[in-house]
Amino acid sequence: MKYASEELKNEHEGILLGLQILEKMAEKAEKGAPLPAEDASEIVEFLKLFADKCHHGKEEGILFPIMERYGIPNERGPIGQMLSEHVEGRKFIQGLSSSISNGTLDTSAFAKNARLYIDLLRAHIQKENNVLFPMGDKLIPESEQQSILKAFDNHESTTMGPGIHDKLHGMLDTFQKKYL
Repeated sequence: MKYASEELKNEHEGILLGLQILEKMAEKAEKGAPLPAEDASEIVEFLKLFADKCHHGKEEGILFPIMERYGIPNERGPIGQMLSEHVEGRKFIQGLSSSISNGTLDTSAFAKNARLYIDLLRAHIQKENNVLFPMGDKLIPESEQQSILKAFDNHESTTMGPGIHDKLHGMLDTFQKKYL
């Protein structure tokens, strides 16, 4: 049986790679080394589209409501904590976006928001992978898991559109060679 959480864990790997790249960019910014604003803008776009719109969208709109139906608490519970961290992450992404304007980069603001976002998301992913997802895997039956996976596919095709997923991963590959 394939669990819906497996797909999200695979996406976490892509997000963690994006965070590694963002971290190297933040280091360059902190050291005063040249960091093209276009590269900074592209990694932020990856995080907005892939991490937030696609990945967090699957969690918030599909998986978390089903987890609640099977008894995992939202309010004062693990789902509520994850949702709160999604909101906090969006604030850091907004800070990253605001640090890039008209082709110029405020390196100090970029580095600060990058560090905060990286720390938040790495801890967030650990909690989901090691605590929340295993809870859901135990409670959600196989038939429901398959429905969730279909809903994930539908979300990705309607939210992201054709070719966007591949384009974003291609950008990660390019940045991995350039920054890691």
